[in-house]
Amino acid sequence: MIDVIASEWMKLRSLRSNLYLLAGSAAAVLACAGIAFMIARGFDSQTPDERMAFPGNGDGVGNGIAVAYFVFAVLGALAITSEYGTGMIRTSLAAVPRRPVLLLAKVPGLAVVALVAGQVLAFAMHAASMAVLGDRAGQVLRDGATLGTPLSEPGVPASVVAAGLSMAAVTLIGLGVGAAVRSTPGALVVLAVLIVVLPTAVRTLPMPLRAQAGSFMIENLPLQIAGAGGGTLPPASAAGLLVAYVVAALTAGTVVISPVGHRVRMLVVGVVVAVLVSAVPAVAAAPSGSGSTLSWGDCEGENLVREMRCASIEVPVNWAEPAGRTIELTVGLLPATGAQRRIGTVFAIPGGPGGSGVADLSASAGSFAELRGRFDVVSFEPRNTVDKGVLPYDCLITGPWIGLPGSRAEYAALGRRNRAAAERCRAADPEFFDHLDSASVARDIEAVRVALGEERLSFIATSYGGVPAIAYSRLFPARVRAMVFDGAANPYQDRARGRLPHEESFARFAAWCTADTACALHGRDAGAVWRALVARADRTPVPVAGEGVAYSGFDLKQAAAPSVISPGPAPEFPRWTELAEAIARADGGDASGFADYVRRSAKSPKVPAFVGMSMTHCLDGLGFRDYDEYRARRRAGERLLPNLAGIELWHPLACVGWPAPATNPPAPLPAGELPPYLGVGSWTDFDGTADLVRRVPGSAAVQYQGYGHGLYNSGVSCVVAHVNRYLISLRLPAPGTACRAAAS
Repeated sequence: MIDVIASEWMKLRSLRSNLYLLAGSAAAVLACAGIAFMIARGFDSQTPDERMAFPGNGDGVGNGIAVAYFVFAVLGALAITSEYGTGMIRTSLAAVPRRPVLLLAKVPGLAVVALVAGQVLAFAMHAASMAVLGDRAGQVLRDGATLGTPLSEPGVPASVVAAGLSMAAVTLIGLGVGAAVRSTPGALVVLAVLIVVLPTAVRTLPMPLRAQAGSFMIENLPLQIAGAGGGTLPPASAAGLLVAYVVAALTAGTVVISPVGHRVRMLVVGVVVAVLVSAVPAVAAAPSGSGSTLSWGDCEGENLVREMRCASIEVPVNWAEPAGRTIELTVGLLPATGAQRRIGTVFAIPGGPGGSGVADLSASAGSFAELRGRFDVVSFEPRNTVDKGVLPYDCLITGPWIGLPGSRAEYAALGRRNRAAAERCRAADPEFFDHLDSASVARDIEAVRVALGEERLSFIATSYGGVPAIAYSRLFPARVRAMVFDGAANPYQDRARGRLPHEESFARFAAWCTADTACALHGRDAGAVWRALVARADRTPVPVAGEGVAYSGFDLKQAAAPSVISPGPAPEFPRWTELAEAIARADGGDASGFADYVRRSAKSPKVPAFVGMSMTHCLDGLGFRDYDEYRARRRAGERLLPNLAGIELWHPLACVGWPAPATNPPAPLPAGELPPYLGVGSWTDFDGTADLVRRVPGSAAVQYQGYGHGLYNSGVSCVVAHVNRYLISLRLPAPGTACRAAAS
């Protein structure tokens, strides 16, 4: 056998056409460079936001791999068809009568040449693509990929090496096809169908069939072998399939050239080997989980997106008594689209507290479009959703008006008002009312994880959703694969310091008033007008014309805060415009401007302390220990916040006199047991989010240099890109990474 292999190596080395073919493979490098050039030109012509949705070039090898495959497949085919074409096959068979031995003896020489040449070509194709893209290659896209992927990126060296290996495999496939067809023109036609026509036809199929069928195309196997995307197959299955293609092609060639009496045996052996090398890795790579036990069906909400599926799950009211009374929670699912190999499930934790994650997930479904290529996305209506029907909805969306107590007696009086409001709602179901803390919500999330059959979950926690996310991290650290905090509430941060970004927003508002004639305070010092108004209102509240309601300075600040930090789209800034008009009217003695826009959102002329929020805040330990702590916190806020002091006290003051004790006070995170986290936030909420994720080693944070809250759900492309990249690949952005707001 060694002599036969040596003779076949001599044939391969002596054929000048083989050198020409290998030299011609440089066309694949030119194809990669040319397509990269067109991508770069198209990318440069887009707006910054449009660039985020641009299709990535990956490792660049895929753009020329069809050319490379065809060259290497022809190299393999000519190793046998050239002998048939010249008649030299008779001489070869006379020297080696056992035809399968003759065919298999060609394999080692072809494999060595193709392995070496394939690796050189693959790395040259990658280098050409990256050189043409230049600095653009590092641009992060919405799907979490970058425009190009250099060798420094995890998985890229493996994908390039796998591409080179696949060229060797295609060479042997060409050998098998050539042996089966025994004609150079015929082999070229078959190879063109396999390498060009069939993959092109698959790309015309609708999704998800296109992705599913495309995963089995040879050109998509290298990325899947490297675990870097490219299809739905796990690495072991993709590698097994590539070997199976080689075995199948060589089996076909062996069967055709074998004597008639031996063909069945050769076919059986080949089929068995091909099945084993493809099926065994697939079985080994199959998920070991038990799968979901939830019964998914149509959702009841008429306003939910069509693709959303819903299920229900029962959880204990009191997790300390798991065998006791239960409640039913609704779980919503946006299923993975099947475009890529599924990684797992992302759980979107809603904010509020009191918001429905199912409604939020439906409303922001577009933001999750790219992520669903790799994940199912789920959320739920948490137990503290205000419209669950267990507690009176009208009661939960109302509450007392809060004032700043100036004495112990006023503090005690506030406590009695708060308690009375809470008891009115609590009376409907005291047991349920007393178990609406974020730790109970976290345990509910764990019950959903178990029902989903997932070993671990990835999370996006928005706004107050950060508090149950912290509780989940504390209670179930081993079940966290990845965690994103998006403008998350931070129970560890000093509340007054947490409002410093609000002061910065007020400074931007005052600067806008100075520069823009649309501001009703233009021509005046808006900051001075505001501070004088607040001080005067604290002495003598400003009445609302025609109503028996008056605004203290504290009322004015609480009403103004949302507009200060969320001015609306530039350059009109409609909420700043409305705020300036309200300030001007109040300065003239009428607080109706504030009452009008507060009433639109709160159905009340002044901002109430909603019982539906306090029923979770207070159990989460947001309240003051006593009057002395309140006074100390108030003095600290007055030192730090010259324009908005007191807004940081609003929610804690709503917990004074609460009828149930705190059951989920802030506690340290088990940082050493958690994976690195990602935080994202706007000007207003970045500091708190960054402070939160810094408590877990290796974490990172991205600031959005603009206004907004809940940036991922809002579809801010740069934020979506960084979050998707982290959730898919667990790669975090570099320190100091920022997203700039889109120019108006």
